[in-house]
Amino acid sequence: MSLLMGILHSNRNGLLMKKLDKGFRIPSAAYTLPRKAVKGYTDLDKKPEIGDVVYGEVLSIGQHNSLENGEGRIHTIHPGTKAVFVLGNRYAPDYYEGLIPNSLNVEIDLLARSGVIGTVLSKSGKVISPTKIKPLGYACDKSGNILNTKNFNIIKPKVTEKKSPRAKMILAIGTAMNSGKSAAATACVYSLTTYDKEVRASKVTGTASLKDILSMNDAGAEYFSDFSFLGYPSTYMLKESEVEDVFNKLDLKYANNKDKYWVVEFADGINQRETAMLLRSEEVRKRIHKLIFCAADSFGAIGGLEILKRKFDLVPDAISGVCSSSPLHIKELSEYTDIPVFNSLDMDVKELYKILSTPRKRSKSK
Repeated sequence: MSLLMGILHSNRNGLLMKKLDKGFRIPSAAYTLPRKAVKGYTDLDKKPEIGDVVYGEVLSIGQHNSLENGEGRIHTIHPGTKAVFVLGNRYAPDYYEGLIPNSLNVEIDLLARSGVIGTVLSKSGKVISPTKIKPLGYACDKSGNILNTKNFNIIKPKVTEKKSPRAKMILAIGTAMNSGKSAAATACVYSLTTYDKEVRASKVTGTASLKDILSMNDAGAEYFSDFSFLGYPSTYMLKESEVEDVFNKLDLKYANNKDKYWVVEFADGINQRETAMLLRSEEVRKRIHKLIFCAADSFGAIGGLEILKRKFDLVPDAISGVCSSSPLHIKELSEYTDIPVFNSLDMDVKELYKILSTPRKRSKSK
């Protein structure tokens, strides 16, 4: 009996919760969740929802052998490591497509190092099978309520309507995952701050990961943020209204001062569901001061320019990404377009600042 009471304890409503093991991890997908809010865990009989917090144990190590915490520190994990995880979807062509399951069974997949869990539907041949997590129960507060990260939104704009003029938005988009968008956004931040401009930086879509926005902070962004600050572990498969709400709340929070810059990244490629939604949105389109388009190679850039124009009626102000580090890719691009190219890894700060700070001028494809 005493052993049972050591494992179970009652909350104020008389409901029984199991105690959490000491030293459990809280990964960055639960960035907004205070550790003190997690008081125990309970049964898994509720239907899973995006943002639900699950207490679990690592069963076996696959692709991911670490967890990123809310400060960006990387913790190595092992079979038996205990942590809270967050249910979410993931769209990552170079890793996994994963969705929230209809129920929590014996094991579930770790979709990202940030602690997002779900069921893998497909995977890239570049990666191995996912790390497996054993769900032990839903994490609860002191009253026995199941915790959900969406209830811990830390983005609370002081205003509800956008007043013009606003901060100049520099938008980085690309052909696909790993095309160089984050490096380009970071380069833009660095160039602007070098010229004493105040910059805020946000990643609006994707799967929770602090790496990209911390990189922009390191480059000089005064404030940094992403969708996880609103409690979303990812944006994949959100309703269009929810995706636009993420953009608008970040805009209202960080881009009210006309004398500042707001550097923004949309994840994955322009054909990805949520990115395409935002690029079609008039609310987003009218906010673009400069559009940066990234690609892994020149042919991808050329094809991407065609899709951008035909599908979204957009022409970028500059091209960057992985292709920008190769003189041959740049030479091939120059035969097709006169849009300027900047190498985000070895940039000419003065030239990039000139691109970003001058009034918008649409380049034409040849």
